[in-house]
Amino acid sequence: MSESGTGKQPVVTPVRIVIAICLIAPFVAMLWVGSYAKVDPLLAGIPFFYWYQMLWVLVSTALTVIAYMLWQRDQRARRVREGGEER
Repeated sequence: MSESGTGKQPVVTPVRIVIAICLIAPFVAMLWVGSYAKVDPLLAGIPFFYWYQMLWVLVSTALTVIAYMLWQRDQRARRVREGGEER
């Protein structure tokens, strides 16, 4: 079955894959505890275990913002391609 014949746009696109990676990366990083369960290197006297997690709070925020902006752009482009008006 061809998507181009029905006029529907594909659900999985490269932009949506990037969005998924942006949203999944923090979970993978935090669930892989063995990669950061250590004391060294210290940062201002704070063990690696703690400052690594706090760094991921900032990285997760940035990745979520990027995913949101990509999603908005994707939705806007889909409305334009479908013949709807752009907001």
